[in-house]
Amino acid sequence: MTDDFTPPSVVVGVDGSRAAVRAALWAVEEAISREMPLRLVAAAEHAADQSADPSSSAAAAARSVADTVRATGRPVRVDVDVLAGPPVDVLVEASRTAAMLCVGAVGLHHFEHDRVGSTALALAVSAHCPVAVVRGTDRRAPDHPRWVVAGLDQSPDSAAVLQFAVAEARLRDAPLRVLGSWQSHGDAATEATEGNRLVHAQLDRRLSQWRHRYPDLDAQPVAVHGTVLDYLAENAKSVQLVVVGSRNTGVVGELLGPSGLATLDGDCSVVVVDPQRLL
Repeated sequence: MTDDFTPPSVVVGVDGSRAAVRAALWAVEEAISREMPLRLVAAAEHAADQSADPSSSAAAAARSVADTVRATGRPVRVDVDVLAGPPVDVLVEASRTAAMLCVGAVGLHHFEHDRVGSTALALAVSAHCPVAVVRGTDRRAPDHPRWVVAGLDQSPDSAAVLQFAVAEARLRDAPLRVLGSWQSHGDAATEATEGNRLVHAQLDRRLSQWRHRYPDLDAQPVAVHGTVLDYLAENAKSVQLVVVGSRNTGVVGELLGPSGLATLDGDCSVVVVDPQRLL
């Protein structure tokens, strides 16, 4: 009997682009922290007007990325798979046994210009694990570490989003900023004071257990009058990673859509978390 079991891994979609290389390098520490292999997955999709075997170029691209990762000398096992099919379908299937799926924000074949595009959005809502859309490889800046930002709403899913963001902040030795938003309906000055106070109090309660568990964690609540993207527009260069819930579809679409992160003056990445799909 054939054993088709695939062990858990951190999966990276690779396609020969520089963005895929950045995603793979970014994912190395994720794999090491979980004591899992890094699995590079390339999709070989045969186009009707294509005479060459797409698996050859896909395999070459994957091997090139694997060589780059191994050259870092980091203690991570690197596996390479070339699978037949459209990229989204291949990566969604690979995500079934993944702890995280990582893709570059701007791929060679499947993204356009400097925009994240529909591929990342499709993966964010369809994958069976958290999805990281990677825009840079800078993970640690000892003198001025950039923030990890968690965008919370009032749904029960926010607990898992916060837990994931805490783990990412600790992995990076980074400050954590936890965002909660409010909307005004009357007198702006009065509502600003009261809105900020209520949001801070709610976020402080959510943070209390994590501060108690990790006393060295720099975690601060942030009240936002507007959206997560508004906050990032003002603080893009201070943020390295944003963590949001997959069911917060408005925020996910805003961040990964054509007018989202790609328009900001920064290179922060996004992780979309579905609490029911955590490995």
